[in-house]
Amino acid sequence: MDTTPNATNPRSCDPRNDGLKAWLNVMNASLSALEQTLWQGRELAEQAIRTLQKVGDGVDQARDEYETLVREAAQWPARVKRMKDTGWMLTRITTSYRLWGIKSAFISRRKAPDALAELHRKNARLFRDVSLRQGGAFLKVGQLLSARADILPKPWVEELRVLQDQASPVPFEEVREVIETELGNTLDALFAEFDPEPIAAASIGQVHQAYLPNGQKVAVKIQRPGLAHIIDLDMTLLKLFTNSIASMLPPTDLDTITNEIERTIREELDYRCEARAMVEVGDFLRDVPKVTVPRPIPGFTRERVLVSTFIDGKPLMGELDKRQAEGDEAGLADLLGRLLDLYLRQVLQAGVFQADPHPGNLLVTADDTLVLLDFGCTMTLSEPFREGYFNVLGAALMGERDTMAKELLAMGFATRSGKPDTLLAFADALLSQIQRAAFEMSQDNPGWPSQGDMLAQAKKLLAQADADPVDKLPAEFIMLARVFTTLGGLFMHYQPKIDVNTYLFPHLVGPALSQAI
Repeated sequence: MDTTPNATNPRSCDPRNDGLKAWLNVMNASLSALEQTLWQGRELAEQAIRTLQKVGDGVDQARDEYETLVREAAQWPARVKRMKDTGWMLTRITTSYRLWGIKSAFISRRKAPDALAELHRKNARLFRDVSLRQGGAFLKVGQLLSARADILPKPWVEELRVLQDQASPVPFEEVREVIETELGNTLDALFAEFDPEPIAAASIGQVHQAYLPNGQKVAVKIQRPGLAHIIDLDMTLLKLFTNSIASMLPPTDLDTITNEIERTIREELDYRCEARAMVEVGDFLRDVPKVTVPRPIPGFTRERVLVSTFIDGKPLMGELDKRQAEGDEAGLADLLGRLLDLYLRQVLQAGVFQADPHPGNLLVTADDTLVLLDFGCTMTLSEPFREGYFNVLGAALMGERDTMAKELLAMGFATRSGKPDTLLAFADALLSQIQRAAFEMSQDNPGWPSQGDMLAQAKKLLAQADADPVDKLPAEFIMLARVFTTLGGLFMHYQPKIDVNTYLFPHLVGPALSQAI
């Protein structure tokens, strides 16, 4: 049977197939990374032979090469095991979707959607289970995907949601050892009560509920033991992976992207940095209604332990689902609007923001307060960059293309040709929805774009990027893109009836008036 896309085979023209093809490309790239890892094993063996030859020849540099070899060899068994598990999982998923292209031709149109949904769910569970076992940076990828309800099929979002705060927990005795080593006292002396069962477990650490001797309820965050070694390994795998998919992506500054991801993940390994960011952002947001940030407990912050005030709340996505199911459109719009306002305040006014807004890091309390958690991944913007981003956003809203191009170049963006066309296309892809929201949408007529609209815009951007690649991206922009694509995914999924002007314009008009005065 001919399955070539045409008018008689509408299923093959489904825009979701484009997403499926993109997903398969990523899977294939992962398998390519596995192949590269195995070749590294061969290179390691050849390096060992060269080192032995140098030792035999009495070459002075042999000692340095030997020490490098020892470090590489020590990581090799874990590297092969992680890549074997990941590679086999991706192979199974890739094969199942390839077979679906054949199988779907023999399924009735009425049954095909349910069959594809079941395939999505089966593969999502496989991806979820491997992510939970792997932990580390690999789990973070799953967490980010779980928030992209705008691009992933519904079964994937539902199954990956557990990755937001339900990673495999560390055994309690290991938790006790980390706490007592870092805080220099016994667990019984430090806490009046300590619940051995974690209330949340993520890629970097897990959180326990406890009570201080004075009766205060606190959240105790403990870093997973041995994490530094796993992160070293995962960063190697990440770079292998990005090298593998480079040919499938528009030419861009992949080095800056991977380096920024590595910087933020390594920064998360020091909870003292997180405590400082928690205080800074918390102080800035202190007077904002219905928003709160936990506070570190003085004297209880170390590199691998962070004790903070405990705030009861329900996960953001569960609350959004509840309001949507109940038909509470006003409550849904209010919560998402306040979430947008929360990040606009951090980025445009404070110049420092929590850069990991996946729904597991956001709670909603019984009195409808929005709680911002986990400041391990935080970005501080330089004043020139913050002003530049403010100016680009304002220029985008007013359609001032020349101003946009000038500001983007001043912020550190650069194309291969030096012309701004690709930068403007890039800005359009990220900011056009804000522009549309501000001038065309209203509470009564949201007018959210369709998946077809998004695919068309993406294809246009890819074509422009191929013609004139972006050779340089400022590091700050990587985290901004991460934040607003995640938030955009939530808005696209829930499509609230919201007047974006209510939340957007005060942040643009207020600072502009202050500068004018």
